[in-house]
Amino acid sequence: MRFVVVTGMSGAGKSQAVNALEDIGYYCVDNMPPKLLVHFFQLRQDQEGQFPDKIAIVVDSRGGTMFRDLFYGLEQLKQMGYSYYILYLDARDDVIITRYKETRRKHPLLDEEHPSMREALEMERELLRPARDQADFVIDTSLLSAAQLKEQVAALFLKEQKEKMLITCTSFGFKYGIPTDADLVFDVRCLPNPFYVPSLKNKTGLDQEVRDFVFSHEQAQQLYAKIMDLLNFTIPLYEKEGKRQLVVAFGCTGGKHRSVSFAWRTAKALWEQKENVFVSHRDIRKVKTL
Repeated sequence: MRFVVVTGMSGAGKSQAVNALEDIGYYCVDNMPPKLLVHFFQLRQDQEGQFPDKIAIVVDSRGGTMFRDLFYGLEQLKQMGYSYYILYLDARDDVIITRYKETRRKHPLLDEEHPSMREALEMERELLRPARDQADFVIDTSLLSAAQLKEQVAALFLKEQKEKMLITCTSFGFKYGIPTDADLVFDVRCLPNPFYVPSLKNKTGLDQEVRDFVFSHEQAQQLYAKIMDLLNFTIPLYEKEGKRQLVVAFGCTGGKHRSVSFAWRTAKALWEQKENVFVSHRDIRKVKTL
């Protein structure tokens, strides 16, 4: 059985994550009180064969201080022979505040004791910190579209995926901010920029012509070789430590040319080495506005 605990900040995209899990066959239960976890799985044991093999449960700050019972419940499940993954959804405070303004919904911790959104978010981060610290997977949704989030969640939990660590190679633009969920960040702004070549300006690193330009320079070849050397050395170490996901981020100025080229080529090389790889390009579709 595959059991996933979905948690994280309110407004960070848990509903979209649950939709993605349902799309790939998970039975999802939203806002379950942690103390009911054991009773839920006892019911599953009593009705063996009638419950699905893939279950996801959302537990978050809507339960207030009851959230603190989560790890007691999970420890009991371990003793019953169940294993689990924790998926934590996060986002920057300013992004969450904007999302709440757009939806006009009330944050679950907003009350007389915490009358402002900033105070409510500070309280929520403190309440959820143990879950973030112990999470197997963390996704920062600050700059992700709903489709990009669903794609990442599906990549993490599709049944067909190998049970070894998932390596996510992602590209981004420094002008939009560094992904907070990145484990390794490589800055490729030191390389010649295809943006200044008229025939390549409106293309991306997904186009062969752009990749040919990027890797036609000796410094790019050397940097790529050193990055692969580092990854080949560290990936077995991360796996030995039990890490579930490694996020390798490549950044250039706008996130369309050099970073995409490096993420694409690195993911391809790791895939050829039989690693479990997912590639994403966070800022490739962003349009510059005045």
